[in-house]
Formats: sequence, C-alpha cells, structure tokens
Amino acid sequence: MSAPPLLPPGSTIGIIGGGQLGRMTALAAASLGYRCHIYCPEQDSPAAQVAAAATVGAYTDAERLESFGHNVDVVTFEFENIPADSVRLLAALVPVRPSWKVLEVAQDRIHEKRFFNDNGIATAPWRAVNSAAELARALDEIGRPAVLKTTRLGYDGKGQVKIDAATDPQAAWAAMAGNAENPQGVVEGFVDFLGEISVVGARGLDGGWAAFDPAWNVHTHHILDTTTVPAPVSPALLAEAEAIARRSADQLELVGLLAVEMFVTKDGRILANEMAPRPHNSGHWTMDACITDQFEQFVRAVCGLPLGSPRRHSDAVMKNLIGADIDQWPDILRDPEARLHLYGKAETRAGRKMGHVTRLTPQKP
Repeated sequence: MSAPPLLPPGSTIGIIGGGQLGRMTALAAASLGYRCHIYCPEQDSPAAQVAAAATVGAYTDAERLESFGHNVDVVTFEFENIPADSVRLLAALVPVRPSWKVLEVAQDRIHEKRFFNDNGIATAPWRAVNSAAELARALDEIGRPAVLKTTRLGYDGKGQVKIDAATDPQAAWAAMAGNAENPQGVVEGFVDFLGEISVVGARGLDGGWAAFDPAWNVHTHHILDTTTVPAPVSPALLAEAEAIARRSADQLELVGLLAVEMFVTKDGRILANEMAPRPHNSGHWTMDACITDQFEQFVRAVCGLPLGSPRRHSDAVMKNLIGADIDQWPDILRDPEARLHLYGKAETRAGRKMGHVTRLTPQKP
C-alpha cells in the first residue's frame, strides 16, 4: 500500500469558522509554511486577522462556498455549528478533513450519544424528546435531577435547562426550545461525578494516533475555567479515557483532531459526555507544555503529514480569560512565569472567551 499524499508547504488550508481556534490553527499552519484561507460570516474575525485570505459569507451561501473551495487545497473547520450539507458541497470540490460525516455525528447530541453507546462507550442515562409531554415521560424513566439540552447549537451552557424536583416540564421545554420551529432535545440524568476529564488526540490519514495527556477540567457558570495537567486520576482511568478517545476516532474514520469530554464518577467509572472533531479549549495548555501542540498536530493531520510527539515536558494549569478577565493582561504580562494568549477580539462581553493564560511547573516524576 502506498503512503498517503502529503500536502506540501505553500499549499492553502481552508478553515471554516473565524474564531480563536481558527486563529491559533492559522498561526500553527504558518510555522509549517502553509497559508490559510478563512471562511465565516464576520468581518475582521480573529482568524482572518492572521490568515493569508478571508471570504466573508453565510455558511449556506453555495456560490461563495464553491468559490472558496476552488481556492484552497484542503478544507477543515474550527467549530461544529455549520450545516453538514455545506461541508458536503465542499467535499465534492476538495478534500475535507475531518469529513462531513464526522460533522453530522458531532453536531447533534442524539447522533453523538447513539454513536458512543453503539460503540460500547458508556454515557449518562439519556432520552431524546420532541415535546413537553415526551420530556415528562422521560423524566419518569430517568428521574430527577436532570438536564435538558438542545440537540444542536448548544455550547458553554447555552440551550440547557436544569431540572429539579420542582421544575415544570412544560416550562423547562419552553425555556430550552425558545423560538425554534421544530425543537428537539436530549434529557440526561445527573451523574454523581468527581469531575471532568478530556482527551485530545490526533488521527492521521494513515490511521496513526497520537494523544495528549488527559486533562482535568473545572467549569464556572457552564464555561471552562481551568484545565490542569496531570489530571488527579488513577493511571487505569486515564488509560481508559484515552482508549475511549482512540476508539471514537477510529470508528469515525476521523482524519484530524478529536476531543472527548468525559465524567469521572465517584464509583470509579468513565462516562463519555461530548466530543468535538477540532481543536478544543481544554487542549490549549499543549501550546506551552508539549513538544507538539494541538494546533500543529491538527495541521499535520489535515495535511497528511506525520504526527508530531504529544509528549508533555511540564505540568500545566491553563485558565480562560472570560469577559472582563481580559483587563488583567498587564498584570499577567508582569508575571515572568505566565504565558499569555489573546484572541484579537475587539469587543468584550460577559461570557465571551477573550484569551487564556498558562502557567507551567516542572513535571513531577
């Protein structure tokens, strides 16, 4: 069998989405000699600020997407909330990595949970629901407390409703559904967990796999606050978490990067929660603590290059700068031990990720 083709330096990577993940991917791509072309609806997006080219257009604009596809050598994406049909259109013109089929699974919570369960990966108990009446029946089966989530477009706590003993299913459904014409949700039983870990791994065109050390994540107001490596979890559970990530990537036939978020329960189990086929907030620590970071690894996989070493050379704590936290940047820069990364966003809003800071310490033996 011949080796998969390598995309040579000087080629152009098309990135759908203009946020900070696209920005950091474009910077990593430039260090390997690639150009990046950003496609997103926003002017002056964080990714476009550091890219060779940008197309401003709706994710459903077939004409602009076709023009974009003809001007790049490979396409990837930096977030999941884009129409799979648009990515399928691009796949007829240029290689798309990961594929639109991976996107279809990852962007829909029902598909995602079925995928995990069908591949022998445990999750919290869940039910798909299409109305307040179905929600009430599901709660009778799963019990309370629980959480109701939209099947699509939810992240950082958006589109989620906590349900306790006093919650009216009709009110919970209305709060989740908003103004959607055909709302669909997933209700999940609460898990008695110690915390959350995540594994970010890369899978190449040749099926090769390289994973970063599992990370320990702490959220505040449903948004990731800190990520700590090494995670305070037994080696056996860490190995199980990495095996879940690899099995998921292999079953998806993914080419690119995959992040899998998992709960660690108090009784010593690992339960898969969500996955994202792209760089992940909980992998930002790799930019300062690893031989090859998640963004370079992403570029390597998408371009068919050999995967780099994910080996960690330092322990790390990454903290997100959310909203007004960005005002701390002068003090952070005065700390010689801090590694500051800002995302180029002009407007500060509550709950908006503006940057992150990583602090390293010598790796414990």
